[in-house]
Amino acid sequence: MMRSMRDDRCRQALPLPPGSTDVGRSARLPAPEGTRAARPPRHVRWAALGALLALAALPLAALAPAAAQNAGTQIGKESGLPMPRFLSLKADKVNVRAGPSKDHEVVWVFTRAGLPVEVTAEFENWRRIRDSEGAEGWVYHAMLSGRRTALVGSWLKKDGPVALYARRSADSEVKARLESGVLGNIKDCDGQWCRFFSDNFDGFIQQEKLWGVYPGEKAD
Repeated sequence: MMRSMRDDRCRQALPLPPGSTDVGRSARLPAPEGTRAARPPRHVRWAALGALLALAALPLAALAPAAAQNAGTQIGKESGLPMPRFLSLKADKVNVRAGPSKDHEVVWVFTRAGLPVEVTAEFENWRRIRDSEGAEGWVYHAMLSGRRTALVGSWLKKDGPVALYARRSADSEVKARLESGVLGNIKDCDGQWCRFFSDNFDGFIQQEKLWGVYPGEKAD
């Protein structure tokens, strides 16, 4: 995938500070190569692991987007925006920390701009985010962008490449076949279909096959 190597503790729900807001062409196009940075030293990882396991209390949502159909049912205390919600990474290097301050350890590093992430909590200028693999951590709000992107869902890998159509219909021309993990921009989502595009492809895909947009969500 596209972030640093990490151990399974990143799948634990991270502690939540008081006062924060929380929410429970037919050519095959491959997914991008991994771009993770090296993980922190072992003693740092184990120290952070102990703290996380001691404080973790919030359950981890399922990875498929169907688990987040209640998107926008709360309002973020800091931003005034719906929670949870999808954003994307603004920079090629984004540190993900164990808690909402620079005093917390970096648990992994994203190394590719544009990846979609789901904001699940807010605390002052920090946002707790979840990635497509279900790992959670805290990032500084300025590292996030409102540009909407998505990944072809990892749960579709066993079914083979996903068709990208010329129109919002499975009866239309297949313009490309995309492998699980392919990243693209999304636009004009009507709740069932999204325009999904990048420099290499442009077409329409069923909304339920993307991670980065909720089922039924309308996105301009």
